[in-house]
This record gives sequence, structure tokens and C-alpha cells, in this order.
Amino acid sequence: MDAGQGLSTDEVQSIREALAAGRKPRVVFTASAGQIAGQVGQVIELTDPEVSDEFVVVRFGRDELPFSPADLAVAPKGVTRRVVEPKPEPEPESPVVAPEFVLDTPRVPAQRQEEPKVEQTEKPPARRAVKAVKPKGPAGLTVTLAYADGEWTVAAQQGTKALAKPYVVKPAEALKMVALVDVPGVQEAVEQILGTERAEAEQQAEKLRAELAEIEARLAELREAR
Repeated sequence: MDAGQGLSTDEVQSIREALAAGRKPRVVFTASAGQIAGQVGQVIELTDPEVSDEFVVVRFGRDELPFSPADLAVAPKGVTRRVVEPKPEPEPESPVVAPEFVLDTPRVPAQRQEEPKVEQTEKPPARRAVKAVKPKGPAGLTVTLAYADGEWTVAAQQGTKALAKPYVVKPAEALKMVALVDVPGVQEAVEQILGTERAEAEQQAEKLRAELAEIEARLAELREAR
């Protein structure tokens, strides 16, 4: 089983289609996954690859951890989870004591020789490499100031959820908002729009004043005719 190569783009797409069909494809960990290389897990989810390179969520035992495509490879059919057990260390042999030959010497009682104590220590199980799960940040917030048909509107949206529908604001408030944006040309464009609206409003006011003066003159003539 070759676990040296990671998932290709086509294999990631195949896994995405399998998840959409309700299946959980098996994968094998490559050498870049660390101490769990050669082990087999199940893909349960694909997150957004633009948020993190580790977007392939794999269930391994009781853990559900994200990995990058380079850490995984498609498991061959018939492959099950393989657990590597540590080999037991052989027990040391007791030393053999040769018999003592005594020639014309009084026999001395042999001292009792204690057998060497062999302490058996259990090897701690190999720790699996656990990758820290990167928490996803909150969705982006967008506040939009727009101008159309002589009205300024403000809207707010977080991700795909609309927080505030477009509502009308006064030109002075729009100018204050734009003043907070230190971008060359933006404030000049807003001031130009406001200047155009101001000129049109002044022309309309002059026209209305002239019409009102004519109406008042006509009314004065009618009053004198009584």
C-alpha cells in the first residue's frame, strides 16, 4: 500500500461526491501525517479550503480531526484499520554460577545467593500525533453606503445573512460616513454629488419663488378689483 502520495484534485472531488451521496470514503494516512502514517480513517466532512489548508475532516478512532490532502491517500479496497503493537522485550537470563572445587580446605557453608531482581517496566503506548483544530472565525461583515435616484441608503450583511435592509439616510450623515474612509477620490465624489443636488435644489427653489411671486401679484390684483 503506497501511502507516500497525497490526494489529488480529482480524488478530492470524488470524495466530495461520495459524501454528497451519503458515503464516508476510507483514506490512509501518508508519511506527512506523522506517527499515524499507514493507519486508516473515514472522511466525514470537507470544509472550506479557502479558510484552511486542512479542510479534510477524518474520523480516526474516537477523534475527528482536520488534515490537508497531502496527509491522506485513497485507501485500497479491503484495507481495514491496522494497529502497530510494540514488540515485547525479552527477559534477561539469570547468570549461571559455576560449581566451586575445594582441595584440602575446610568446607565453608555457601552463602545463599539471591537471584537478581528484574524489574519489568511497561512501555507507554506511542502517542498519536494530534493536530490542533483551527477554529473558524465569524463570517465577514459588510456595510454598504449607496446612492441612487437622489437618495442615500445604508445596508448591512454578515456572510449571506442580511442584518439590515437598505434604509434612507440624510446627505449630511452620508458625508460623515464617507469622511471615515481615508481613500483618495471617495470623499470628492460624494461632495460632487451633493454639490449637484444642491444646485438643482436651488434652481427648483428659485423657480418656485418666481411662481409664488406671480401668484401673489395676481391675488393682489383680484383684491383691488373688489
